[in-house]
Amino acid sequence: MIEEKNNQPSEDYGVGGIIWELVKMVFWVIVIIVPLRVFLIQPFFVQGASMEPNFEDKEYLIINELGYKTTDVGFGSTDLFTVKSFKEFQRGDVVVFRYPKNPSVYYIKRVIGLPGEKIEIKNDKITIFNSENPNGFVLDESKYLSPSVETSGDQIVELSNSEYFVLGDNRSASSDSRSWGPVPEKDVVGKVLIRAWPFGKAKVF
Repeated sequence: MIEEKNNQPSEDYGVGGIIWELVKMVFWVIVIIVPLRVFLIQPFFVQGASMEPNFEDKEYLIINELGYKTTDVGFGSTDLFTVKSFKEFQRGDVVVFRYPKNPSVYYIKRVIGLPGEKIEIKNDKITIFNSENPNGFVLDESKYLSPSVETSGDQIVELSNSEYFVLGDNRSASSDSRSWGPVPEKDVVGKVLIRAWPFGKAKVF
């Protein structure tokens, strides 16, 4: 009498099967999740009131890093190669960056001045001077700020070709480029892509 063989896979993997499944899981984490985290997106929690009312304390944001930063890729103390940024931020973008006075701390602000421009803050207005507008133009921020918002701190700042001038939307309660200067391009992590929490305010920017 010939016994039929059961072709169904056994549910008992044994120790070897469990180890193999773990190896496969780690492999896919390295292949898919790690590059996604390193090159594409990063989570960020808003802390403080400097970007109110557009971004409030404890909101959970997803930051788009793709193409916006320079990253050294390697293992341990050895860098295998460097991925250089190729996109430029636009005026009005909300970005996350390393605080120039303490790179271990991350800030969120809005881009006001672009590389190579001159920024003048006077009489609560912001005037931008660049190659296209040598005589300057008054910045219109009506898309994201109330007309009642005023920008204090009379000053003139000339940006190098690798610096950004950033301000908080809550101008009266923001520590920003008015007090500690421009942000070097290399310190900008990326721009806000999604507000994921709270769910009622979820939004793609």
